[in-house]
Amino acid sequence: MTISMYESSVGIFSQYLGNLSDILDRAAAHAAERRIDPSILLRSRLYPNMYDLTHQVGEASRHVVLDCALLSGAEPPAFGDSEPDLPELTSRIATVIAFMQSLQPAAINDAAEKEVVFTFRNGSTRKFTGKSLLLTFSVPQFFFHVTTAYDILRHNGVDLAKKNFLGPPTPA
Repeated sequence: MTISMYESSVGIFSQYLGNLSDILDRAAAHAAERRIDPSILLRSRLYPNMYDLTHQVGEASRHVVLDCALLSGAEPPAFGDSEPDLPELTSRIATVIAFMQSLQPAAINDAAEKEVVFTFRNGSTRKFTGKSLLLTFSVPQFFFHVTTAYDILRHNGVDLAKKNFLGPPTPA
């Protein structure tokens, strides 16, 4: 059995970004029920030198957008520099999912051996093949940030379980 680059990127990223969006909706409901300012959750972090929730969600989305743009050659969507609230974060996730789902599977599948250059926020770059970018960099980065966002909310009392992280099973 073969798994395509498209399935390994768009298929996985779409599912888990959808789950993350649902988790953020649960966070918003938690804040409303307990009369907690949602910005407290957005600024929460697990350790002082780690990104807060807003930046964890932003980094998960950024890695998806950059990966898919580099693999497909498409222009990625741009987001403003404003500090988003919970509804804006879920809106950005919806934009990322729509961007990914607009891409042609062949463009991503054909990028496995293509050389791509990832540019970090500080301007430094790193060369990859499409396959190595996806499997050794973007997927691990994505899951690190999604997991940390989940952990921040769980740590702050949002009623979450593993099933919220994993989402409903999808047919293979």
